[in-house]
Amino acid sequence: MSRSLLEQRLQKPIGAPKPLGSYRPSDVVFLLKDLSDVQLERGTEDREEAIQSGVHYSEMLPVEYQPTPEYIRLFHQTLTESAQRVALGAGIVAEQVVARSGKHTVLVSLARAGTPIGILMKRYIAERCGLDVPHYSISIIRGKGIDENALLYILQQHGPEAKLQFVDGWTGKGAITKVLIEACQTFKQKYGIELNAELAVLADPACSSSIFGTREDFLIPSACLNSTVSGLMSRTVLRDDIIGPDDFHGAKFYKEWMKDDLSNHFIDTVSAYFSQISQQAKQEAVKLMDKKAAVTWQGLKDIKAIQKLYGIEDINLVKPGVGETTRVLLRRVPWKILVDRLDNPGLQHILLLAKDRGVPVEVFPELTYSCCGIIKPKNKKADIAASAEEEAV
Repeated sequence: MSRSLLEQRLQKPIGAPKPLGSYRPSDVVFLLKDLSDVQLERGTEDREEAIQSGVHYSEMLPVEYQPTPEYIRLFHQTLTESAQRVALGAGIVAEQVVARSGKHTVLVSLARAGTPIGILMKRYIAERCGLDVPHYSISIIRGKGIDENALLYILQQHGPEAKLQFVDGWTGKGAITKVLIEACQTFKQKYGIELNAELAVLADPACSSSIFGTREDFLIPSACLNSTVSGLMSRTVLRDDIIGPDDFHGAKFYKEWMKDDLSNHFIDTVSAYFSQISQQAKQEAVKLMDKKAAVTWQGLKDIKAIQKLYGIEDINLVKPGVGETTRVLLRRVPWKILVDRLDNPGLQHILLLAKDRGVPVEVFPELTYSCCGIIKPKNKKADIAASAEEEAV
């Protein structure tokens, strides 16, 4: 029955995606509905109150942070310092994916943080492995699941034998990994197709993925600038009044910021190192596949400890890792930032953003991650906050 349902859906035409984003069409195809003309942005305080009152985060967008000249300089400095490291991580992940799926590989990056990493992997595979693999970027949303229409479109284009490899930038608590696993289970029950739920990431500090380039928590420059380093795309949106049953999930394309766009600069800068790191990437990939690193979810255990220490009821208000902490500072209402040490050279942009927004920074020496952002809980009681601060000293 499920197989016939799949055949019926694959025979039903799904509208071809429209060109979106500032990346080269050869790098990625966005399977997203263009919502550029829809007013979706809400102020940070207003949006935070709405989220903590029960409105789903995917039903609105934050007003995108416009970085200061000082922050832009820091981005360029960080990119210069970390480009080779990012290239190596992307190469290690790409080598593992090709070893598993070969010419049947179809990269499916999770918009939007996964998109630049998927592009780097696609370019590496083309340059160093001689394979031109398809690459799509689709939406997955915590609490709502993955874009089923996008998956069906990919299967229409490449057949049920295609080996889809989902890609993201990094792991925080591992929440999206869990959403992906559940989504793949649902897809199998509904259509009889088993998708690979293993998420390939550049950095896996949460220890929640088995396909990764590193488990170190370091700054990936594409986490710095939101849309201007992510193809000028917003994060994804899913709301019944603007997304129909046959639509892809939606997103905005910020064409008006084209002059400020650094998306392709980031990709080109990192890709330039592929020839230098390819041999090491192959060797490290072999080691990782031989050793089969365990998925321990250690990061989640540590976050639960922080949650208990600071008296935070909702674990989703605790955002671990450099990438997630950056997001907290750019588009949420931060309560405080925890860092492993103040002289960590990889946290300059975190300290700069925290200073810019007046957010207190605390040293938390036992932190597994380099840093952790805590979103201000709604109606947080002062005595709980004071108690937590006393315990943390």
